[in-house]
Amino acid sequence: MSRPRRLAPALLGALLGAALLSACTGSAADGGDGVVVTTNILGDITREVVGDEADVTVLMKPDADPHSFGVSAQQAATIERAGLVVHNGLGLEEGVARNVEAAAEAGVPTLAVGEEVDPLPYTSDESAGQLDPHFWTDPRRVRTATELVSAAVIEHVAGVDAAAVRANTEAYLAELDALDTWMTGELASVPAERRALVTNHHVFGYLADRYGYQVVGAVIPSGTTLASPSASDLESLAGAVREHGVPAIFADSSQPDRLAQVLAEEAGVDVQVVELHSESLTAEGGGAATYLEMARANTEAIVTALTADR
Repeated sequence: MSRPRRLAPALLGALLGAALLSACTGSAADGGDGVVVTTNILGDITREVVGDEADVTVLMKPDADPHSFGVSAQQAATIERAGLVVHNGLGLEEGVARNVEAAAEAGVPTLAVGEEVDPLPYTSDESAGQLDPHFWTDPRRVRTATELVSAAVIEHVAGVDAAAVRANTEAYLAELDALDTWMTGELASVPAERRALVTNHHVFGYLADRYGYQVVGAVIPSGTTLASPSASDLESLAGAVREHGVPAIFADSSQPDRLAQVLAEEAGVDVQVVELHSESLTAEGGGAATYLEMARANTEAIVTALTADR
């Protein structure tokens, strides 16, 4: 009886390499593996649209900072195996952008949502000429984002029931319309002379544009939390706080409010620091576990702070 021949190490390695390459690239060629979403805000919207039709993997954990979070090697591989990658774009996910670019180059369908919702330029001199990625503070643009995600899922994700996805989408759009109507009424209750916002960094430009508010400044005069304010930045903003009689500084709940507290002291006036959920959802029970909950909580906090007796 002849003994089975052993494969030469070089040949064995080549065969294994080919098998691994096929496993890694095959999913993109034959429809991929579900939907991968970078931020948890977009993740919540995508889950509403997809329902039970496909797996949705959200990379960003609750209470994380979209500007600084990164991914593990395992998560990077998940991106490259996706049927669709949904990301914000416009420079928001600074720690994940190269992974999304690599997946796109490998043939994975990607959707940069922020680029397709009529983005606004920053109002900050520090970020002049750049487009603002924080579109989700305007629920009308979130409505557009929802429609974009829905269409991309139907087009690119294998095995989904298009009718079910469309039904999920219509139901969520109705909730967004109700949210916008409610926010319009609530934010209109603030007297016009009090509609001035100071935040930790520039994140509420879309809300201001939609509902007739003015962003008079930010502690970090930039669109990213990775920047730092100078002494002159703080001095200039303190002057704006005094000039506009701003009663509150709004700080993101995922970031320490030390800088906002410093500005409150610099301004020489009694300025309240109010936490908002501006860039990340929370875990269940944290007050902003979904986009709808986050938008309502922020609206209530803004209205309460700006209408309080001074």
